[in-house]
Amino acid sequence: MTGRKKEESGNTERSSTAAPSETAPRKRRKEARPGEIVEAGLREFAEKGFAAARLEDIAARAGVVKGTIYRYFENKEALFREAVQLRIVPVLQEADEMVEQYPGPTADLLRGLLQAIYARFVASDTKVLMRIIIAEGQRFPDIPAYYHREMITKGEALLRKIIARGVERGEFRQTALSDYPVIVVAPALAAAIMQMAFAAQSSVDLDRYREAHLDLVLNGLVAR
Repeated sequence: MTGRKKEESGNTERSSTAAPSETAPRKRRKEARPGEIVEAGLREFAEKGFAAARLEDIAARAGVVKGTIYRYFENKEALFREAVQLRIVPVLQEADEMVEQYPGPTADLLRGLLQAIYARFVASDTKVLMRIIIAEGQRFPDIPAYYHREMITKGEALLRKIIARGVERGEFRQTALSDYPVIVVAPALAAAIMQMAFAAQSSVDLDRYREAHLDLVLNGLVAR
């Protein structure tokens, strides 16, 4: 009897110690699920547009049932907002921190920012968000309103800060770009639109295009 009790006790201890390793993958999976749903949503939006995309198809892409989406997102608009939060807002936050801490020339700072925009926006499927704004914003006005608040307004403020830094340090000229800083990134937006609209007709060498963009902007800003 004593031996059996010891054996049973040992089995209990083994099962209790095994439990965390069995639940940990499930926990990690649950934590990753919102991001997986957002990625599936972006792919579905890219193929079908925002209006035609269905939550059940997004769920199928993410490998979950439709009801799982509602645990994290109220509707498609909420899914879109989360895509902006995951894909765009971190870029702006990182850039803002870099502006505050960067010790070097402002031209190099601006170069680093534009490189990040090309890598994480123009060269990725994140540009699908912009296509939704352009094509379907009038039908879903909450979407462009959110995009403008979270990206355009904050992005313009960041660009103004960079331009002001360069002017204060005597590195940049004082120009109308301070009033319309979106012009600094406009060629990147044009590249994204060209890729989405004319990919079948012509390809863009993004590395060369980015260098042309930098040359244009810096030659317009740098003090002589």
